Amino acid sequence: MNEMRFYNTFFLLLAFYVGNAQQLDYNIIDNTVLGGYDVVSYFEGAPQKGTQKFAIAYNGVQFLFVSEAHLEAFKASQKKYEPQYGGYCAYAVAKRKKMQSNPETYEIRDDKLYLFYNAWSTNTLVKWQQGNTTKLQVKANHNWEKLQFKD
Repeated sequence: MNEMRFYNTFFLLLAFYVGNAQQLDYNIIDNTVLGGYDVVSYFEGAPQKGTQKFAIAYNGVQFLFVSEAHLEAFKASQKKYEPQYGGYCAYAVAKRKKMQSNPETYEIRDDKLYLFYNAWSTNTLVKWQQGNTTKLQVKANHNWEKLQFKD
């Protein structure tokens, strides 16, 4: 069993580092999407950090999960669990900026995961919710096409 886990990990890392270029622009922290937070856990109401034991390379980046069940849920429906705008701050994207997000400041809206900047007494989730959210979403969707892969 340990030998099988070794080979699975080896091939995962090989695919991640050699075979895949990042295909979408993701908020990468510590070499993982969202700093290793399990994207499935957000939909259960409590974001949790995943582990290397339950990792997958997807679109050229590494996602971590807290359990085999979460990993399998992601495999079955990646588009559902992918963070909007690559996990960058949704409010900033609506304002034509690309800004890091705080992995613990988020909203599930229309069955999609949105993340927000929250530091130095600025919480963009509050601004997002106090504004015309539908209009902000439309702007962010439009702006993201231009902001992807730009620093």
